[in-house]
Amino acid sequence: MTVTITRLGHHGDGIAQGPVFAPRTLPGEEVDGEIAEGRIATPKIVTPSPDRVAAPCRHYKACGGCALQHASDGFVAEWKQDVVRTALAAQDIAAEMLPVHTSPSRARRRAVFTGRRTKKDALVGFHARASDVITEIPDCQLLHPDLLTAVPALRALTVFGASRKGEVRFTVTRSDAGVDVSVEGVKPLEGQMLMTLAAMAGEHGLARLTWNGEMIAEIRPPYQSFGKAQVNPPAGAFLQATQEGENALLCAVLETVSGAKHIADLFSGCGTFALPMAENAEVHAVESEADMLKSLDQAWRMATGLKRVTTEARDLYRRPLLPDELKRYDAVVIDPPRAGAEYQMMEIASAQVPVVSSVSCNPVTFARDAKILIQAGYVMGSVTVVDQFRWSTHVEMAAAFTLK
Repeated sequence: MTVTITRLGHHGDGIAQGPVFAPRTLPGEEVDGEIAEGRIATPKIVTPSPDRVAAPCRHYKACGGCALQHASDGFVAEWKQDVVRTALAAQDIAAEMLPVHTSPSRARRRAVFTGRRTKKDALVGFHARASDVITEIPDCQLLHPDLLTAVPALRALTVFGASRKGEVRFTVTRSDAGVDVSVEGVKPLEGQMLMTLAAMAGEHGLARLTWNGEMIAEIRPPYQSFGKAQVNPPAGAFLQATQEGENALLCAVLETVSGAKHIADLFSGCGTFALPMAENAEVHAVESEADMLKSLDQAWRMATGLKRVTTEARDLYRRPLLPDELKRYDAVVIDPPRAGAEYQMMEIASAQVPVVSSVSCNPVTFARDAKILIQAGYVMGSVTVVDQFRWSTHVEMAAAFTLK
């Protein structure tokens, strides 16, 4: 059956009337294929879109890591802007969209690999789309080359520590000192395993190796640079996906809080925004993970030229900062997880903090939370859209809110 794709869904699949879903298709394309349960699993392109391009990566058909390599960069940028614009419109919000900041290829500095033992060796890579099949990706166009250099180490660790039927999960992060590897789903440590693993980390040039949450070796502290500070984050800690994406979000935040002398940084993580902001203002960083705050605090104490930074371990979903706590700040920066921060935003609106910088990775919750501020008398500025998860459906954004 031949159908015409009318739009893309939030997972990147083309959608025809019905609805009928067809992966890796584009609006305006006529596609042919067998429809089963509302889906064409392997669509044949009858009439291609002018926005269709040849995928730059030879692994694209087999790998599940990317969803939009078949679309031009211009199309993807416009589509991601429309995703944000549509989410805002659902809350009756209209806003100016600034040009999209798209991270370059081979820029991802953090990724999660899967490893599985074979009869003679191991497979390490990404799962194929909607499958438990592992695809190796030696020529990946998404990841920073430093991450790919760690694959031999991951393969050796899989052979050493994986069960015959289980899968191993590797969180691999590029740092200023080399690759930081955190391994989950492997055999528990016993006997001489610790010494053997430490030797393997040194042999493969890893900066740090963590095994089921226990640090095996830190040959070189895997520092991340946040402004003037050098942060040694906990293993597997959150980090913006690319340096370019982080810079774009940071620029938006710094522009919003320019002139503020006392800033609250909510959901601060290890200090992505807090430490650069401390060059010009006192900052109070709030985060639920105490180990992240410990890394932030140590980095602040070791840095020079920064104003005072204080930290507070607090679950902002269960215990949001209240108006009497918030009124001491000139500005608030808030960068919550995908669920957003509805109740915390209500308290910010009630406190009438003069300036709010809102950063988000979910357009729907971003729009919902923005409406809370707008209804409380805030004016929303232009929206910075950041595409640091290149060729994926993920999108990030930042906007300033100021009281009238």
